[in-house]
Amino acid sequence: MSVWLPSAPCTPKACVEPAGSTSAVPRAVLRIAAVVVLVLAGIALSPFGGRIPAGLVGRWCRAIAWAVGVQVRVTGTAAATGGLLLVANHISWLDIPLLGAVRPARMLAKMEIGRWPLAGPVVARSGVLFIERDRLRALPDTVARIAEVLRAGSAVVAFPEGSTWCGHAQGHFRRAVFQAALDAGVPVQPVRVRYRLADGAASTAAAFVGDDTLLASLWRVASTRGLVAEVEIRDVIPPGSHLDRRSLARAAEAGTTGRPRRPRRPRTELVA
Repeated sequence: MSVWLPSAPCTPKACVEPAGSTSAVPRAVLRIAAVVVLVLAGIALSPFGGRIPAGLVGRWCRAIAWAVGVQVRVTGTAAATGGLLLVANHISWLDIPLLGAVRPARMLAKMEIGRWPLAGPVVARSGVLFIERDRLRALPDTVARIAEVLRAGSAVVAFPEGSTWCGHAQGHFRRAVFQAALDAGVPVQPVRVRYRLADGAASTAAAFVGDDTLLASLWRVASTRGLVAEVEIRDVIPPGSHLDRRSLARAAEAGTTGRPRRPRRPRTELVA
């Protein structure tokens, strides 16, 4: 177990809604084909990097969700400009383009994502900051690298739970990435991500958890009718409002759950 690699109890069998009926197969095939076309376009344009306008990047990210049949609803305040740590709860691979639609940013991601078919090359060329999750010794260098990017005025997206959850429950935010925001003196902006059906009922169809494969998750999303992604941009946490990474992580976590996190009880020690 590392600071980057907590575990979640969610599994596809226990938590995730099954894929749509066989009647949804033609629609799902068309949706996946559209996603492949968009990803290939992203691969073709990725060498241009920062020269692509932010608005175009945001539209491309929204188009990924639209192509797979997901309606996106973004609410709340606009994302802050300048150096910014953008943090969100983590449910699905879809969270990545959803956060890219909020504000184009450098993504903090596990090494394994770089090996994903099709999507891996896009991620690798987009300036992603890869994490070696099983190497504790790499932590200080990773935090320093994130802080350097933030100081340069860029936004960094992180999912501090360190693991995906099904959406009915949520993990606690790990503290390490918040040290980078403190060191760089930049604000933190929480984002709350939820998935629902068109009738408003909560849905786990988009969840990418446990031993689920990317292809199985993509098929499940593409074959689900009326899936809606709700992205709520919460109030920014200004720099200097929290003096340590523990309290900053708690404040950001509360921003993604919609409720304050209970403070831990102080430990009582008996003194002889």
